[in-house]
Amino acid sequence: MKKCRITVMRMARYDDLSAKYENPIEHTCDLTPGQVFITNGWERPDGFCKSAWRCLSPYVMTLAHGGGDFYDGWMKNPHSAMISCDDGFRPVSFLVEATEDDA
Repeated sequence: MKKCRITVMRMARYDDLSAKYENPIEHTCDLTPGQVFITNGWERPDGFCKSAWRCLSPYVMTLAHGGGDFYDGWMKNPHSAMISCDDGFRPVSFLVEATEDDA
């Protein structure tokens, strides 16, 4: 099984939607653009958002087991995927890539 690198690429904020629909919350996301996590394909990396992991884990598992080429050529690198978490107020985009290293 290959390891996967997860890189935080971009973070967005939709303050207008938050103001209109979200109950105030004290703490949101601890991630920062450029932050990198390495996973063995089946275990959430330490410090990685549980909610984001639920969105990314199917892609991580596929890449870690040698799969890829999602949606018939969607990514230039078939051993990668650009996936966002499902936070509609503060979505984070992640680049998930299979590495040459085995777990």
